[in-house]
Amino acid sequence: MHLNYFPVVVFVAASVSMLTTAIAAADTPSEAMYWQSAASGAQEAYFEEELPPGIQVVATALDGPVYADAQGRTLYTWPLRALRNGSTGDRKDGPSNCTDEVLRTEIGFMSPYPPGLVLPYADQVVSCSQVWPPVLASDDAVELGKWSLTERADGARQWAYDGFPLYRSHLDKKAGDVLGGTKIRSGGDGGVVRVPAGPLPDIPSGFRVLTSSTGRLLVNADDFSVYSWDGDEPNISNCVGECLNSWTPVRAPQIATDRGDWTIIKHPTGINQWAFRLKPLYTHDKDTRGRSFDGSDVPGWSNVYTQRAVTPPAEFTVQDAHFGGQVLADSRGRTIYFYNCRDDSVAQLACDHPDAAQDYRLAICGNGDLEVCRETFPYVVADANARSESSLWSVMLIDPNTGRRAVEGGENALPVWAYKQRPVYTYGGDQAPGETKGDSFGEFLGRRNGYKAFVLRDVFQNLHFRR
Repeated sequence: MHLNYFPVVVFVAASVSMLTTAIAAADTPSEAMYWQSAASGAQEAYFEEELPPGIQVVATALDGPVYADAQGRTLYTWPLRALRNGSTGDRKDGPSNCTDEVLRTEIGFMSPYPPGLVLPYADQVVSCSQVWPPVLASDDAVELGKWSLTERADGARQWAYDGFPLYRSHLDKKAGDVLGGTKIRSGGDGGVVRVPAGPLPDIPSGFRVLTSSTGRLLVNADDFSVYSWDGDEPNISNCVGECLNSWTPVRAPQIATDRGDWTIIKHPTGINQWAFRLKPLYTHDKDTRGRSFDGSDVPGWSNVYTQRAVTPPAEFTVQDAHFGGQVLADSRGRTIYFYNCRDDSVAQLACDHPDAAQDYRLAICGNGDLEVCRETFPYVVADANARSESSLWSVMLIDPNTGRRAVEGGENALPVWAYKQRPVYTYGGDQAPGETKGDSFGEFLGRRNGYKAFVLRDVFQNLHFRR
């Protein structure tokens, strides 16, 4: 499948114009740079470890392999995080702080909300343990490796992994769903995000894997991106002479051996070089910062992923962003936005799902006025019969008069595109392709409650590594 691409002339950085040229020259530009086709089947390999009964490893579309229960539902941890005026989450090797208590008032961790303020949807509030059911262990369960047991307040035993109690999300319905959290780190005032627990990626020492908006990006130990070149042959490097003035082969230790997707080849200069899935690996000498996509602006060179997200719906496009980078956009080139929200209870429960109360979202997009919200951040409407090859994307029925999920066949059922089961939007203030005037619209630049652009690449701020 191919995505349409509408180039936009911008004057923000030389790398942006280079990017447009490189993409225009590729046969399948957007797919080749950011995504993999549904037919590729590439998945991240992982280190296997002995698992307790009823626990398994499940492949996911964006976060790589994760641990799951017997039904395939993802397991999450809730690592402790310091917030503006306090902290919340679970301490390593401590008990679970996700309790049965129903919290109906703000705790005051995140200004401007004072402690004691009644939550806007207090009559609908549920406890943390209802939203995040603990992963309970059987009476005869025994600890195993990184798998330990912690006791809950009611005496029940709960599984923990690497010291952190484990939970499921009430949003996950099928194997592979990761709707309750992400491996992308939450920063600043972004609340406390649940993290999918999973095995370590099967990569040699000296590499790391980072989750971005488009997949699991391979970097070296210093966070600098790793690249491959179309001019190479399988397990043969042709980067010699002038090529070596810009590209450095990634050295493999003398004692290293081939394993899985990883092979050691002899570079023409005589050094041992790592290759991944038969592609020799390099760093880009002109990268000035880690986690960069700059090397992929050079024709024939590409960032390397252990796995990428599957291509989005065919009607979506890629646009050069005015801030310097690229964003996902609709068929007319208007930037796509998603809504992000965490309430201020001790449990920091998510409020960004259409099954949750809409009070926070309506306060941001229209001061509580639904009509204003629909004009400010209109839904991305979909054909009712539209389908996506990516499991991250689906068509959802929304009642635009409430913002909640609609009943199929209902009078106000509007089919809209949803990402990870959350509706996506455009911004009424964007006038041209590539504009992102609605980005960070909300509290604390949208980190705690607000709208964010769907960034595929950010030349300056690495916003493709934000949730």
